[in-house]
Amino acid sequence: MFEGLRKPIELIVIIVILLSYGCPVQAIVQAFGLDERTVAEWRDRAGQHCQRVHEAIVEQRQLDLVHVQADEIRVKGRTMIAWMGLAMMVSTRLWVAGTVSLSRDKGLADARLATGAPSRPKAAPAPGLNRRVERVSGEHSTSLSRESQSHARSRPSVRGRVWPDLQIGTVIKRTEKKRVVEITRTMAHGCLERAEHLLQLSRGGEVLNTAFIERFNGTFRERLASLTRKSRHAAARWQALHTGMYLIGCTYNFCVIHQELSKEKHWGQPCTPAMASELTDHVWSFGELLRYKVAPAPWIETKRRGRRPKQAGLPVAPTKGQSRPSSSRPLVRLRKGVLCV
Repeated sequence: MFEGLRKPIELIVIIVILLSYGCPVQAIVQAFGLDERTVAEWRDRAGQHCQRVHEAIVEQRQLDLVHVQADEIRVKGRTMIAWMGLAMMVSTRLWVAGTVSLSRDKGLADARLATGAPSRPKAAPAPGLNRRVERVSGEHSTSLSRESQSHARSRPSVRGRVWPDLQIGTVIKRTEKKRVVEITRTMAHGCLERAEHLLQLSRGGEVLNTAFIERFNGTFRERLASLTRKSRHAAARWQALHTGMYLIGCTYNFCVIHQELSKEKHWGQPCTPAMASELTDHVWSFGELLRYKVAPAPWIETKRRGRRPKQAGLPVAPTKGQSRPSSSRPLVRLRKGVLCV
C-alpha cells in the first residue's frame, strides 16, 4: 500500500494502527497536522490491501469450518442506513467473510456466502428470516463442489441437493425496552440433536446461540469509528465502510492476540485467530501486514481476431525468407504501434 506515497512509512503505519483501533479521522488530523483527505486515502488504501491479503490467504484455504456464526450490523451513516454482514469461525475466532450492503435482503446473504463457499461448515447458527436461511441451504449444496460439476451430466439428480452433514439453525430474539424477553431457536435444515453435538465439539455452547458473533460485532463497533451508535463522525460513503471492514477484520485475524486462544491453543503463548487456524506460525506486525506482497493474477494473452490490418502506402519490412524490395525507399517496421524508419 506504500506505492507512490511520499510520507515516511513509519508515520503511515502509526496512522493505520490508530485507525484500526477506532481513533477518529478528525483526532488524527489534529494530532499529526495532516489533511483529512490524506488520512481517508490511507485508510482506503490499507483496507484495499487487507482485502487482497484476505482473499489470497483466508479465502483460498480449505478450512474445516465446524461451527460458523453469522450476523448483521445496522450502520447509521450521515445520509444512509447500511448493513454489514459478518461471519466467523467459532473454534478459532477467525473472521472468514464479510460484506456491506444498503439493503438487508438476499443479496446481502449471497455476497457473504460467496466468500465462504470453498469451505464446508457443518453447523451454522444465524439470526434472521427464513428466506435468508433458504438461500443459505441453497448455496451450500453439492452443486458447489467440483465433483458434482464434473459429473453433472452423468448424475443430473445430484444437483441442488444440500450437503448431508450441514446443519443450519436460526436464533431470533425479541426485545422490549432494550431487553431480550423471548428467544426462538429453530432448525432450518438438519437435526437439532446433531447440531447440539457439533456445538459441543466446537466448544460453542450446548444450545443454538449467537454469543460469539455478537461479541465479535462489539469488537467491530469498538474499533471502527463510524460504527459507533451515537457519534459525530458517521460514515458518509459506502466505500469507507467496505474498506474499514477489511482493515479491522484482517488486523483482527493476523495482528491481534486473542486471550482465550492463547490459553486453549498455545498454552499461554501469544496466539492470533490466523495462528489457531494454521494460516501462519507467528503474530504479524502491522508493518508486516501492510508490506505483504500478494501474487498478481496470472496473465492471459488476449486472442486477436480477424486479419492483420495493412498499412496503405507504407512498405513493410520483409519477413524471414523474403528478399528486400528493389525500391530505394527506406523500410518501415511497425512494432507495438510505434512507427520506426
